[in-house]
Amino acid sequence: MNAAEPVYMELVDFVAHGSTVEQVANFRPSTEAMKRLAQLLERQRDSNLTDEESSELDNYVRLEHILGLAKAKAQLILAGNS
Repeated sequence: MNAAEPVYMELVDFVAHGSTVEQVANFRPSTEAMKRLAQLLERQRDSNLTDEESSELDNYVRLEHILGLAKAKAQLILAGNS
């Protein structure tokens, strides 16, 4: 993750590069992405988010929800319960 990129771009890159069912099931955000997310959440808690940061956080939450659904489906496929 590049410091100038929004935190959600890591998820976009993961999807864009294509992935196997196993990679989807095992995906974890990088340490850098988790740190950035923690910063955004802290700033939100303190009511200090800029409009740009608020948009970045909202987009991350949306994509993380979709990825969570994909991970659950991938785990079902791996378990033979597609």
